[in-house]
Amino acid sequence: MSTTNTRKEWKLTELAEAAGVSPRTVRYYVQRGLLPAPPFKGPDTVYGEEHLVRLKAIRVLQAKFLPLDAIQVELLRLGPDELKALADSEPGTLPPPGPVAAAGPSAPAPASPSRTGQAKDEAPASPPDGVTSWRRWELAPGLELHLADTADAKTRALAERVRALIQESQER
Repeated sequence: MSTTNTRKEWKLTELAEAAGVSPRTVRYYVQRGLLPAPPFKGPDTVYGEEHLVRLKAIRVLQAKFLPLDAIQVELLRLGPDELKALADSEPGTLPPPGPVAAAGPSAPAPASPSRTGQAKDEAPASPPDGVTSWRRWELAPGLELHLADTADAKTRALAERVRALIQESQER
């Protein structure tokens, strides 16, 4: 999925084809703020190299099963060089997703120590290569909570409280 290309500008359909998405998806990502809006020029509107790189990076992050909100945060966090490196990586060569895929739909992740064995109140260890792993808890049918392994102790405690409250309400 190399982004090396001599072109610097694409029409909407050309950009979508180069990134492997539909034009409708490109418009949606602009609307959601995942992509910057191109300078509007009516039928002559063109998208630049940054748009293509971001679209390819989004595809890589989607291959890791990240929700769009998490992808948006990740895109904001990455610098231009990191974003390009992410876009150039092949989704098939990524390490298997962390706890998101491992935690089945009804199996919540353990609350206290994380995969690194840290205590509940310790600051989480920084993930390798700037990759954030997510834990997915199914709180109720149709309701999920996603918690980053990098979340601080207060956020993890809040997630535990939400989970406990829902569990209590289901037991009544």
